[in-house]
Amino acid sequence: MNVLFFKYAIEIERTRSITKAAENLYMAQPNLSKAIKEMEDTIGFAIFERNSRGVVPTPKGFRFLSHARKILEEMEQIKKLTDAENPERQAFSISIPRGSYIAAGFTKFAMELDTEKEININIQETNSLRTMNNVIDSSFNLGIIRYQTIYENYYFDYLADKHLDHDQVWEFEYLALMSKKHPLAMDDEVPFSKLKSYIELLHGDTVVPYLNVAELRAPSQDAFPKKRIYLYERCNQFELLTSLPVTYMWVSPIPDKMLERYDLIQRKCAFLNNRYKDVLIYRKGYPFTVLDKKFIDKVFESRNEVSLKQYT
Repeated sequence: MNVLFFKYAIEIERTRSITKAAENLYMAQPNLSKAIKEMEDTIGFAIFERNSRGVVPTPKGFRFLSHARKILEEMEQIKKLTDAENPERQAFSISIPRGSYIAAGFTKFAMELDTEKEININIQETNSLRTMNNVIDSSFNLGIIRYQTIYENYYFDYLADKHLDHDQVWEFEYLALMSKKHPLAMDDEVPFSKLKSYIELLHGDTVVPYLNVAELRAPSQDAFPKKRIYLYERCNQFELLTSLPVTYMWVSPIPDKMLERYDLIQRKCAFLNNRYKDVLIYRKGYPFTVLDKKFIDKVFESRNEVSLKQYT
């Protein structure tokens, strides 16, 4: 049996959709359906069934997927042994939020790689639920998740349920990021009510475990009508903020170099539940590599450079 099919099945379980899983796996939906059917014919029972919640595992399928995860995890451990025995290979993988100080830490980390040796680095910016599932299915060794502290129990319950460990990286308040040409740029602290006339940029794939979209409470959810542009790539936000000075965005504190590069400023703004955390996650028992530790050090270094300023 092709173990690649295990990853296919786990992605379907995660998304509860063959179509969405195929998109995430960068393959055609008919090919994915064919692969699952071939695997079901081989093992002699159905792995999935359709119900009101979408495509979900059958009772036997649930047990099959549990074993499939363990097999993939063991294969990942074997791969680590191979990497450890090859001093010429630099391998590292992490899934992160769209946070500029974390990206700055990664740049510091990448700059210290030995360019004379083999490099295999895999980094993905995405939402917290996708990051957790990336670590669960061993697609990535490490992850950093971001959440409002009011939802911490939901995240900790999910992490415990999925056998993931965690360490806090930073707790902070969101700041309003905007162009120096923004009409509110001269205010040292921007009143929340003043933002209603301007266009908010926000990431459109925020998800909290065990909650639906209607139950989420974000800084932008208030009584007045909103003007919004939803983004899915961090680089787009800087271009829009610079080119369209009537936009703003809620962000974690950003390093000065990035602000200067795009001619941006960040301003404090008081609103309810404005406390966020970035948390490092990893599978229980995961052995940190030298590169893992180096990356973590660089992220903390980048965090400290920002937090030593006024944004604490």
